Amino acid sequence: MSDRETENNDDPIDHEPVDDGATTDVEASPDSVIPAKVLQDFSQGFKQANRKVKTFPQSPGVYLMKDSAGVVIYVGKAKNLRSRASSYFLKAASEDARTADWIGDIADIDFVETESEVDALLMESRLIKDIQPRNNKELKDDKSFPYLMITTREEFPRVEVTREPPSKGVKLYGPFTSAGALRGAIQVMQRIFKFRTCSLDISESDEKWQWFRPCLLASINQCTAPCNFRISKEDYRRDIKRLQTFLDGGKTKLLREMRGEMKDASKALDFERAAILRDEINMIERLEERGELDTHAQPEVFYIDPQKGLAGLKKVLGLSEMPRVIEGVDIAHLGGNETVASLVQFIDGLPFKPGYRRFRIQEVKGIDDFRSIYEVVSRRFRGLSDRQEAFPDVLLIDGGKGQLNAAMAAFRDQDIQPPTVISLAKRDEEIFRPGISEPLRLSKNAFALRLLQYVRDESHRFAQHYHHILRSKSSLER
Repeated sequence: MSDRETENNDDPIDHEPVDDGATTDVEASPDSVIPAKVLQDFSQGFKQANRKVKTFPQSPGVYLMKDSAGVVIYVGKAKNLRSRASSYFLKAASEDARTADWIGDIADIDFVETESEVDALLMESRLIKDIQPRNNKELKDDKSFPYLMITTREEFPRVEVTREPPSKGVKLYGPFTSAGALRGAIQVMQRIFKFRTCSLDISESDEKWQWFRPCLLASINQCTAPCNFRISKEDYRRDIKRLQTFLDGGKTKLLREMRGEMKDASKALDFERAAILRDEINMIERLEERGELDTHAQPEVFYIDPQKGLAGLKKVLGLSEMPRVIEGVDIAHLGGNETVASLVQFIDGLPFKPGYRRFRIQEVKGIDDFRSIYEVVSRRFRGLSDRQEAFPDVLLIDGGKGQLNAAMAAFRDQDIQPPTVISLAKRDEEIFRPGISEPLRLSKNAFALRLLQYVRDESHRFAQHYHHILRSKSSLER
């Protein structure tokens, strides 16, 4: 059994009524169709729009709903335009509180096809900002919109999300309506283009950087680590140029250029470079197939701004810097005979699925959460230490003071300096810290607590998922 799981969850976005994960037309059973009596109250335009969506392509894109005056009243994105747009003409949409009040105003519907779901997200955000349709509820507040910013005056340009971009020295994309969704898109693109998102001031002429220890993103091959001179300035800038070409809508042009580079590398017998280019081309070509955007961002689940959660953690835990990487550990039992553990990883307040790990507990017989926590923490951090990989900023253990003490004993016995380690007890949502007898109690609405609950609940879900895999396998083997 692999210690890694990659999931492709096709969860619905919170402002859209149904899942569009299917790749075929919506199958409208009699119970799902809008009743004829209700349909009589809708305009002829609504009925024409209903027929029109059946001709939409089954590909990613953006759809625009209009009223009888031709005014755009709603903009949405989809992995499957026909499936998503058709869902607004089903009975569920006429009964859903989020859509029931305005779907009767639909008199026409149009679409714009895109190359990938990420492209659809970026286009949707731009259109909502420009058009401001009355039924896109997220536009009702006065909050400034985020931008994707690429610095242009640094030797090794960085990519970040900002709400207050400078007027010079940057290349901007946006504005976008959702900072969380934008960060999710950046995670997808970073797996391909491997740019840095840190704020380090890196200079090629400063030799100290060759001794610098890169962060976790380098260990998981999501950054080329210019902070350690693992990539030249020229090669790094070439990667940034590719990112810009992609963001400017030039996916086809980018792929053509990369195939040319791969061919040249092969002719020059630089097969390692050719293989890297081949893999990057495959990732770009398959970007829209993996559904990774919703998997990483999960806007329907994460109901706070992750940056507020991280800022809250920095304050309540007394950290010197804003935490970027949080890992959560949970234990599950298989009928008392088998114990499994999960480790989930969050980067910048969002789940990072490639960093998830699963462990079958090997040295503990029966049910013993404390010894199981001890084993999984020992195995995880001994491995990171041996490979000289970066530790998370915060390690969250599911449980109370006993579970926390077991984790700290693992660090002590392995002679490893721990990161910030805390535990979260579910009964009263108390936070325990090493060496402090009294737990930390936060308001149930505190952003820091909500973020910790999200990490804890995700680690529990992931542990139970592995639990069910082993239980099914055990049943089959019997």
